[in-house]
Amino acid sequence: QLQAYGGGLVQAGGSLRLSCIASGRTFGYYAVAWFRQAPGKEREFVASITWSYVTTDYADSVKGRFTASRDNADNAVYLQMNQLKPEDTAVYYCAARTNLRATRTADDYAYWGQGTQVTVSS
Repeated sequence: QLQAYGGGLVQAGGSLRLSCIASGRTFGYYAVAWFRQAPGKEREFVASITWSYVTTDYADSVKGRFTASRDNADNAVYLQMNQLKPEDTAVYYCAARTNLRATRTADDYAYWGQGTQVTVSS
């Protein structure tokens, strides 16, 4: 089971850090990704991190502003979001797959958190 939290309301240019915690399992052999879905839009890939090799991947729209990381001790994955823009407003989901390789395709991920709302005001 995954739990995502850390969303909130922030002004443009501000920062938030999202957390994704795994309970009942460890992330040790998983790839974890963040996706987001804005109202009226399809779910889109944001970032991913492979647990074992700590390889990261980012959508062009967030590259240089968002950073994915993981913490072995906390069995958690984080998404640090800086320089937030109004277009970053969405529900953010973390997802995991039992594969060392991350992908950008939502259907490749079997485990999903409940989503956390991020709202960026202009």
